[in-house]
Amino acid sequence: MLVHLSIKNYALIDDLNVAFTKGFTCITGETGAGKSILLGGLSLVLGKRADLSSLRNKEKKCIIEAEFQIDKYNLKSFFQENDLDYEERTIIRREIQPSGKSRAFINDSPVTLDVLTRLGSNLIDVHSQHQTLQLTENDFQLKVIDALAGNKDLLADYGGKLRLFKATSKELSELIEFQKEANKEHDYNSFLLQELQAAPLKLGLQEELEEQYEQLNNVENILELIASGHQLLNDEQVGIVSLLTELKQLMNRLSGYGSQYADLNQRVQSVFIEVDDIASELQTYQEDTEANPQLLEETNSKLQQLYDLQKKHGVQEVSELLEIREGLSEKVSVTENLEADIEKKEKELAAHKTALQKAADVLTAKRKKVIPELKKQLEDSLKALGMASATFKIELFKSNDFKANGADGLTFLFSANKGGDYGELKKVASGGELSRIMLTIKSILAKYENLPTIMFDEIDTGVSGEISGKMGDIMQEMSRSMQVFSITHLPQVASKGDHHFKVYKQEEGAVTKTNMKELEQEERVVELAEMLGGKELSDSAMAHARQLLN
Repeated sequence: MLVHLSIKNYALIDDLNVAFTKGFTCITGETGAGKSILLGGLSLVLGKRADLSSLRNKEKKCIIEAEFQIDKYNLKSFFQENDLDYEERTIIRREIQPSGKSRAFINDSPVTLDVLTRLGSNLIDVHSQHQTLQLTENDFQLKVIDALAGNKDLLADYGGKLRLFKATSKELSELIEFQKEANKEHDYNSFLLQELQAAPLKLGLQEELEEQYEQLNNVENILELIASGHQLLNDEQVGIVSLLTELKQLMNRLSGYGSQYADLNQRVQSVFIEVDDIASELQTYQEDTEANPQLLEETNSKLQQLYDLQKKHGVQEVSELLEIREGLSEKVSVTENLEADIEKKEKELAAHKTALQKAADVLTAKRKKVIPELKKQLEDSLKALGMASATFKIELFKSNDFKANGADGLTFLFSANKGGDYGELKKVASGGELSRIMLTIKSILAKYENLPTIMFDEIDTGVSGEISGKMGDIMQEMSRSMQVFSITHLPQVASKGDHHFKVYKQEEGAVTKTNMKELEQEERVVELAEMLGGKELSDSAMAHARQLLN
C-alpha cells in the first residue's frame, strides 16, 4: 500500500508531500492541472527511465520518494535475493541530477533500474491506456484464467520442469555441436596420442638417457681416466694404497702412547678403508666399462625421439609431454564416448519432456474447467456496465511448443452486439469497451489474487455518467481488499471515493506550480458541483453533488 509520496523539482511540481491510506482514493482536477505529472513522478520511482527535461529547476536535482507498507506482499525473498534490507515500511527514492545522471535507492541501498522495476511491479499496478492494450494479449488473458483456476502452484511446478527441459535441451545441442567439432580433430588427435604412447615417457627419462649417452659416447676417455686413477692407487712402489698401508702400520704403533694418538690412528684406519674401497670400485669399473656402439645408437635414437616430440609440441620437458599425452587421451576418449553421452542425454531430455507435458496437460484441464465461469462473470459484470449484449467466445487449443505459461494457445473473441460477429478484442472493441472489460477483469482478479495497489488512469474515459457510476461501484468494491486509486474526470466516479484529492495549479508571481490537497466534505461538494456544471455553481449542481456523495 502506498502511504506517502514526496515529489521535489519535477515538471510543475516544486515540493509536494502527500499521505495516503487504504480504501478507494479519487484524484480530480482540471485538464492541464497536472494529474499526468503526478502519475509521471510516481512512475519514476517504479522504474521508468528519467528524462532531464522533466526537471523544474535545471540547476537542482529532482527527488521523488514513495513509502509503501509491504508486509502483506510476501516480498522477503525478493529483498534477500537482491541483498536489500527488508522493512515493512519500505522507502523507494529516485534522484535525477542536473547532469542527467539518475540514481535509485531502496531503503537507502543503491539499486539498478531493473531491480527497481521488478519491485515496483509488485507494489503498484498503474492502469493506463497502454495497459488496456495488454488485455488483447494472450499471455494476459491466460493469466486471468489461471487466477480463477488457482494455478499458481501448478505454474510454479511447470516452470521448474520447463527450466530443466530447456537446460537439458541446451546441453544436448552443445554435445552434438561439440561432437561435430571433435570428429574433425579426432583422427589428428589419435595420431598425436599414438606417437606419444609409443615413446617410453617417464619422469627423469631425459636426464637418464642424456647421462647414458655421455658415458657411451666418451667411453675411451673414461677408461683412460679410470686406468690412471687405478695406477695412482695401486702402484707397488708409490701407489696410494701401498703408502697408506705403511702409514696405517706406523699409526697403529703410535696409538699405544696416548689417547690423542689412538684417535689419529682411528682416522687413518678410516681413510685406508675408504681409499681401498675406491680402488676396488675403480677396478670393477675398469673391468665393466667397454665400448658399445649398438647401445650408443639406441640411446641416441631414444633421445632424438624425445627431442623431436618436444619440438613438435613446443615444450622442453618430459613432464610437459606427459601432460599433453594425458590431455590428448582425454580428448580422444571423450570423442569416442560422445555417442553414448548423446544417447544418454536424449533419454534424459525425453523424460523431462514427458514430465513437462504432463504438467502442461494438468494446466490445460484446469483452465478448460474455469473458462465457462470466467465467461459468465465477464458477461454478467459487463451487463451492469451498459454492455448487455456483450458475449465472449473463449477456447483453448494445443500449442506446438512449450511456452513460459504452458503449452496452450488461446482464442479470446468478443462480440459487443447480439447476433454480431465475434472478433479479436483489439479489432472489434472500442476504447470505452476495452476500458470496461479491463476494469471487469481487474475486479475479477482482485477476488482471486492478492493484487498490489492499483491506479486507474482515466479508465472511465468515453462512458456515460450512469455507467461511470457503476464503474465507480466496482472500484469501490475492489478497494475493500486492496488500495485503489482512480484519476477521473467524472463526478459519478469521484463521489465513490473514500478519499478525494484535487490536483490544481497556482500562480506565484511569474511562476506556475502544481499542487495537490485532500478535500474535506464541503470542498468535495464544491468540486463535484464544478465537475457537473462548471465554475458557476448553481443550486441544482450543488444539490446534485450532495446527492452523489450521499
